[in-house]
Amino acid sequence: MRQWILATLAALLPVAAAAQDSRLQRMDTLDAGRQWEAVGRLDVNGEGFCTGALIAPDLVLTAAHCLYDSRTKERIDPATIEFLAGWRNGRASAYRSVRRAVQHPSYVYDGELSTDRVRNDIALLQLQRPIRNTTVTPFETDARPRKGASIGVVSYAHDRSEAPSLQEVCAVMARQQGVLVMSCDVDFGSSGAPVFSFEGDVPRIVSVVSAKAEVSGERVSLGSALAEELTLLQAQLTGVATGGRLPPGVGRVKVGEGRSSSGAKFIKQ
Repeated sequence: MRQWILATLAALLPVAAAAQDSRLQRMDTLDAGRQWEAVGRLDVNGEGFCTGALIAPDLVLTAAHCLYDSRTKERIDPATIEFLAGWRNGRASAYRSVRRAVQHPSYVYDGELSTDRVRNDIALLQLQRPIRNTTVTPFETDARPRKGASIGVVSYAHDRSEAPSLQEVCAVMARQQGVLVMSCDVDFGSSGAPVFSFEGDVPRIVSVVSAKAEVSGERVSLGSALAEELTLLQAQLTGVATGGRLPPGVGRVKVGEGRSSSGAKFIKQ
C-alpha cells in the first residue's frame, strides 16, 4: 500500500454507492480503545509497520504482503516482527515477538494487482508466547459480509501510527471472487487491519485490508477473503509446527522462503 493502485478490475464493477460512512475516531485513551486491545501494530523488520489482530492467544491475523521486504522481494525473518497489542502513545498492553509465520498457499508476491492477489493476501503469525492479559481478548471471525453491508475497521497508519483509529461505519461496495471492495478509510500502515462485522453480539473479523485502490475514479479499500482461507492457514501452521502431513491442496511455506509472487506493496513509514 505504498501508493494508490489504479484498479481497472472490470470484474469488480459496478460497485454500489457507499453508505454514509463515519469518520475515523482516534482512540488515544484506554477507555476509548478498551474493546480493541487485541488489535495491534506489527513492527516489521525495524523498517515499517502493518496492523494485525489477535484471533487466538498466540495467533495474529494480518496481510501476507507484510511478510515481505519490498526491496529484496524476499520473505522477512519472522523473528524480526513484533506484535504490540493495543499500542497507544508509546505503550502496549502486551509485547510479543513472532515465532513463525505462514501465508495463504496460493499467495504470490511482486506481481500485478489481481483478484487472486488480494483474495489470498492473508497470513497467520504465531507468537513466541500466548497473550494471557485479561484486557486483550482475541476476536472471533465470521463469513465475509454481503454487498451493501455495513462494516468497520480498526487500523494504524503512517499519520496515526501512535494510536489505533476506529471507523465504525463503512460499507461493502462490491463482493466478487473472494475480494471485498469497501468504502473504508485506510492508508499506509493499514495493511492487515481487521475488517469487522457488528451484526452479532460482539464484533467479528470478516476480512483483512489488503490494499487501497481507485475504482472508476473513487478511492476504495480492498479486502481479502477469510473463512475457508483461514482454515487452510490454520492447517498449514499446524503442519509446520508438528511436521505432520498437510491436507490435500494445502502447500507448505517454509519460514524465510522467497516466492516470485505478488501482493500489495510492503508498507514504509
